Amino acid sequence: MTQKLKADLHIHTAEDPKDYINYTAFQLIDRASQEGFDVLSITNHDAVTHDQDLVKYAEDRGILLIPGIELTLSDKHVLIINPDFREYPRDRTLEDLAKIKNDRNLIIAPHPFFRWFKSLRSELYACLPYLDAIEFAHYYNRWVNMNKKAVLVAQEYHKPLITTSDSHNIWQLGKAYTLVDAKKETSSVIEAIKAGRIEIVAKSLSLLTMSRVAFNFILSDRLHLHFRI
Repeated sequence: MTQKLKADLHIHTAEDPKDYINYTAFQLIDRASQEGFDVLSITNHDAVTHDQDLVKYAEDRGILLIPGIELTLSDKHVLIINPDFREYPRDRTLEDLAKIKNDRNLIIAPHPFFRWFKSLRSELYACLPYLDAIEFAHYYNRWVNMNKKAVLVAQEYHKPLITTSDSHNIWQLGKAYTLVDAKKETSSVIEAIKAGRIEIVAKSLSLLTMSRVAFNFILSDRLHLHFRI
């Protein structure tokens, strides 16, 4: 039997090699359990954070943990959920999406029209044949909303809209998520999203919260640079 599963498929943790995050994958799972999540995918930059210890830890808390990665292709970001690889060669391009795409994975355009964050922007259209869904980013309110064009493109090209927290701070988890009508199995979740059997749950953020997210993002970038040096 299918059920409406509370899912977040775009989250970062301390294991991310590109950003400074102050909570681990295990701490994320603990918080997700408190928030009532059924499905998670940790999508660190150019690294798959997923092993049997994490899978078991999540399973013991009622959570299906699906492998994921925020992959850099042609200096643009693309989410790959349930990739066939754990590490991917350097000098990758968006043309590689044709080789990556298969029935077992899910390819999502994250924050597609944001001016920063290596978003696809104009490259989105060429990638549409390989995309299974387009992200409705959590970072918006009535005055600042870079999701409007993403919604129009999703409607025009019949692509499902999926929302995530893109958490870089533990308190962001649960601010936005997707309800997926599926069995709590990886293949069922992926098939349901591709078929559009989903419902996005997101509320506009206050200016204070948006400022807090932006400040913490800038701070984490500086801290990552500091510790890397």
